[in-house]
Amino acid sequence: MTPEELYKMRMNFSVDNWTESSIAFGEMTQARDLLTLLLSSSTPSQATSLPPAPLAATVVNKPPPIVSVRAFDAQLAIGGKDKALRAAADLFKRAAEQMEESRVAGEKYWLDALKIRRGNWGLIPAPLPLGAATGKGADKTSKDFLITFGLEESPPVFRRRAIGRMAAMGRVDSGNALEFPVRQRTRLRISLTRTSSDGTRCISHSILTNPDNGSLDGALRAAQAEVVEQEIFAALIKEASSLPTASAEVSERLIMIDAGQSTELRFELVDADSMAITSSGRTDPVCDLIFASLHVLLLRAHSVLKTQRLSRISIFRPGIAPPTVQSPPLLQPIIDILQYREFWERVRDEIDHVVRALRLAGVSARVHYDPVADSGEALGRSLQNEKMDPVGGEALLRIDDRHTLRFTTTSPSTLTAHLPQATLPIASIFQLTQLLVDEISSRLLYRICDIGNERCQTVNGTWFVDLLSGRSVGKWEGCVL
Repeated sequence: MTPEELYKMRMNFSVDNWTESSIAFGEMTQARDLLTLLLSSSTPSQATSLPPAPLAATVVNKPPPIVSVRAFDAQLAIGGKDKALRAAADLFKRAAEQMEESRVAGEKYWLDALKIRRGNWGLIPAPLPLGAATGKGADKTSKDFLITFGLEESPPVFRRRAIGRMAAMGRVDSGNALEFPVRQRTRLRISLTRTSSDGTRCISHSILTNPDNGSLDGALRAAQAEVVEQEIFAALIKEASSLPTASAEVSERLIMIDAGQSTELRFELVDADSMAITSSGRTDPVCDLIFASLHVLLLRAHSVLKTQRLSRISIFRPGIAPPTVQSPPLLQPIIDILQYREFWERVRDEIDHVVRALRLAGVSARVHYDPVADSGEALGRSLQNEKMDPVGGEALLRIDDRHTLRFTTTSPSTLTAHLPQATLPIASIFQLTQLLVDEISSRLLYRICDIGNERCQTVNGTWFVDLLSGRSVGKWEGCVL
């Protein structure tokens, strides 16, 4: 081969294997340096106490950390211990607070129970909790109380509503010491709508007061008032459908009764939360009187029912069905009183009209009205009877300080005229007007005759009343007047 060919082959070989040769050269150099380092280092001395063995252990000590690292580690350890101590202290503090709260709650629970019992409210043992042991030898002692505040003779549905309980010891606070599971929070409002002769309507309401003053006794009184008023409303619904002298419209929470020609009576169950709005309207003592009378009539009905129930037990005879117990009405006496009030006002207006006419004519006339002739004690005794006595009054009309007309009234709309010659029942206002005209005309005619006799004594005159013609006739010396 020529030198040129050898040079060409050398160049081709150098270009292809340059990279591999460089890598191999580097690896060989690194191996050489490593062998040199290992051969030049001295072997460590072995422990003389250990027997020669093919494998020997070497003791290696960890180098101590630097000062900053040791300070940081100490801070971490102290912080962890401080956190653990604080957590333990908080745990003990919370446990102590819970124990103190439990002790205070337990004392308050029993103090509240004593206050309720001292207030003459009924306390009964609460039933055992669900799942409690009831077998032989099990502890069946009740740990809680139930409070009963319903009326004794109320129906079972209202007695079940009138049950409260004292809050559990873990939930007792100053504002919720009592719980009422089935409380409906509704009150009875009475409204009276009167229409005047010119068409003006006047609406008045009863005053609703909240007996809950924040105390235990106040809370029980408020709950009892709600249950009693709900019982009254239920009794009114039963009676409203069979009123003999008035028409009524009944819904779930409203009763509307046309008690008279110009009087409408409404019984409504309103939310106890809206009592402030309810009491802000126009008030009428009659509404408050009806409200109080309904409570008295309910107690009277309970008393009558209890008396009849005890009498049936005392004379019980097997095989004979006991007689049906009829509860005294609550609504009919109220309707009678309202109708009597309206009737009395119409009678009074008619008599006042006659009195004004007499005074305009120059005739002396005085009138005295006594719508309720009975005393308060008599009315109270009447409410206690099984059948309430009717309310009566009288009106006295004095004409010319000589003649007297006496009228007596009886609820709901009975009027009787007591005349010198007879006692007449009056069935209508028109009949009353006609009677007043006739009696006053007769009295005036007799008065004219008396005056004529006084004036004609010197001429021997005679005066008399012609009942057929309704005139006063005077005669003297051949003259007739």
